[in-house]
Order: sequence, then structure tokens, then C-alpha cells
Amino acid sequence: MPAESQMPVDAVVEWRIPPTPRGVGGVLKRFLGPGRTRLENVVEAVGQLLNMALLALCIGWFGGWGGSVLQDVVLAVMVFDLVGGVLTNATNAAKRWYHRPAPGMRGKRLLFIASHLLYLVAVVFVLDAGGWRWLLINAGLLLAAAVLVEVAPLEVKRLAAVGLYLAAVLVNLTWLPLPAALAWFPVLFFLKLLVCFMVPEAPMYRRATT
Repeated sequence: MPAESQMPVDAVVEWRIPPTPRGVGGVLKRFLGPGRTRLENVVEAVGQLLNMALLALCIGWFGGWGGSVLQDVVLAVMVFDLVGGVLTNATNAAKRWYHRPAPGMRGKRLLFIASHLLYLVAVVFVLDAGGWRWLLINAGLLLAAAVLVEVAPLEVKRLAAVGLYLAAVLVNLTWLPLPAALAWFPVLFFLKLLVCFMVPEAPMYRRATT
């Protein structure tokens, strides 16, 4: 085998998905991705707290948002879920779980993407930002980009996802800008769904020395 095709000597690729228990604990493990390591949990928790705090400071810097309890609650859910979703969907465990070779996985991935159209609806109808044009264009961008990444040949999926992510963010920043306190939304929204969720990767799951 050529040297350049070999794995690093301290890396082990682990495709086996650990079994999960029944009940709430098993549901949560399957949602996040079975087989997460303690280190993954720690890094994600630190990243979640750090970036949520930075995002809260960013929103406050631009004057905050809301005025109603509903708006504040919806915005808090968005911050928690988008920051956490970027981190969770980037883990080895989630990549392995959501791209496992099981029947119907393509449909399940696209259904997960489609469920996030509710976020676009919430921006317009709860946070009173964006408007109908913003909603329809971003819905089209999300669904079209997700389908393109899903059907793209394996060797260009990551490249296609990153290219489409950049296009979606630039369209938003240039032609569909949200108020400054929400300018982060398309950046995290499309990052979570197109780059972190839709791209399959080999789970270089643990170091051989551990």
C-alpha cells in the first residue's frame, strides 16, 4: 500500500455503532449519535457555553431583541439549538449515525433538513424580521442545496456543501440582510445543516494509543 494512502499510525477508524438502551436514555443517544466519547461531550459542552455566551454578547451589543416573552423564548431556543447543532452534527458519532447504510436514510436526512423550515417561519412571523421574500428565497436555498449535496458524488459532497454554504451566506449578507442583532442566523443555520449535517465522513473515532 502506498505510504500516502495509509492511515496515521495513531488513528483507528471505528464503523461499528454501539447498541443503545431502551427508554429516554436510548432515544437521546440515538438523536445525538451513539458512541460519543467523554472527550467529545466535554469539548461540545465547553464550545456550547462559550459560543452561546459570545452570541448573547453579540445580540446585546446590537441592542438586543424582542420585547415580548415569546420573542425572547424563541430567540433563546434558536441560539441554543443552532450553536449546539453545529457542534453535535460535527462529532464523529453523529456523522457515523446519520450516514449509516440503513434503509431510508436519505429520506430521513432530507426530512430533518425540511423540519428546519420552521426556523425561517419563526424569524419572519415571531421575530418580525426578514419578510416573505427572505423566507421564500432561504427556503429554496436550503432545500435545493440539501438535495444537491445529497445526490452529489461522494468525493465532492464536502466541496459541494461548503460551496453552497458560502453562496447561501453571501446571498443573505448581501441581498437579504437581517437586522444586525440577527446577522449571525444564516451563518449558523446553513453551517449546521449543509456542512455539519449533510456531509458524510469516515469516523476517525479514537486514537490507537487510548
